Amino acid sequence: MRTGTAPRRVPRPATRAATRAATLLVAVALLLAGCTQGGGDGDDGRITLRFQSLAWQEESVKANKDLVAQWNATHPDVRVEYVQGSWDSVHDQLLTSFEGGEAPDIIHDASDDLADFAYGGYLADLTDLLPERLKSEIPRRSWDTVTFGDGIYGVPFLQEPRVLIANATLLEKSGVRIPTPEHPWTWAEFRRVTKELSGDGTYGVAWPLKEPVSATLNLSLSTGGQLFHRGTDGKVTVRFEEGDQVVPRTIHDQVDTDRSASPTTLGSGGSDTLPGFFAGKYAMVPLGFSYRQQIEQQAPEGFDWQVLPAPAGADGLTQGVSPQTLSIAEDSPHRKEAAAFVDFLLQPDNMVRLALGDWMLPTGTQALRDPALRTQEHGWAVGTALAAHLRSAPAQSVRGYPEWKDKVATPALQEYYSGAIGMDELRERLEEDGNLVLARYQR
Repeated sequence: MRTGTAPRRVPRPATRAATRAATLLVAVALLLAGCTQGGGDGDDGRITLRFQSLAWQEESVKANKDLVAQWNATHPDVRVEYVQGSWDSVHDQLLTSFEGGEAPDIIHDASDDLADFAYGGYLADLTDLLPERLKSEIPRRSWDTVTFGDGIYGVPFLQEPRVLIANATLLEKSGVRIPTPEHPWTWAEFRRVTKELSGDGTYGVAWPLKEPVSATLNLSLSTGGQLFHRGTDGKVTVRFEEGDQVVPRTIHDQVDTDRSASPTTLGSGGSDTLPGFFAGKYAMVPLGFSYRQQIEQQAPEGFDWQVLPAPAGADGLTQGVSPQTLSIAEDSPHRKEAAAFVDFLLQPDNMVRLALGDWMLPTGTQALRDPALRTQEHGWAVGTALAAHLRSAPAQSVRGYPEWKDKVATPALQEYYSGAIGMDELRERLEEDGNLVLARYQR
């Protein structure tokens, strides 16, 4: 970044040879830019599409690369190049590539990261690009997560409910009722159970809330929480009402009143809780569904664990999700071909392969019926039973949400869960401070 103004330089008159040389350099530069923006065409007329994948688990990376190879073997005129991306840096990396005209043609991301790119004109509207087969295969509730304004800017293909991972030995020893998707615990029952499971050096639950906002908001859908309310003028305001308060109050009381939840894990990520979970310090840990793979790989021999549904509220097992998505760059010169590859990648059998590789749930209704995703082993059946209850995360299309989350909601919730502030101050900060932030984005 330049911090000062450079002296103005007066150019000398150009010679004819210099002019020809400059023209040649400009032509070469334009040609190179055309090759680096999205896909390119080879000398033989073959189209090359760049597919940036964020797959990171070994099984998932293999599944994605195998499907790319399968496509390339059967589509000689449209070659797909696999590009490895990273979840840790994807937003900034994509923003830089969009602004520099070097975005990949096919983009793997998550629905809660798409709003700025969609409104900014960086992503193609897929409404008329996708085949009817794919549109009808994925439920409307999933399409809602990628719809901004009148357009569709991604294909939601993998989703992850939050579940309770439990030490099966401790639960059986305690004699508590084991919940099922058909008969889950209520939030009040969940609180009572964690008190029963506490004692002798064991907490009933460990909440890993390093990032407390999405967990709190998404689980609060089960208790009727909405938080963000859109008025007739289209503007969004924050109202922290009774339904929004059930989940945070439960967590707060488990930590500060019942002493049934570990206070030391509130600032931890999900993986940080696993050693203590394996050691019997916590009977249960609320985690994303895909954490099952880490648990299966890292659990000590003989450790018995099981998957339970998250507690239910007035709206049952409903919870918010932000599915993984596939989008197409607006500047891609081959959007039609890119859409054809997306359709291939998300054929039902292929969607199952991707879901198994990531230990997540597919959004497709036919893929969800696959027997491999309905086995009792590793809790797959519990997850598929929750799929019909997943809805768009509350903050999905709220302009200004990232700033509200970082500057207002995260510190306020962290202080509330630790006992530093009470419910009244939490509500005041989420609403008053929060609405000041959102108002700046809605002028």
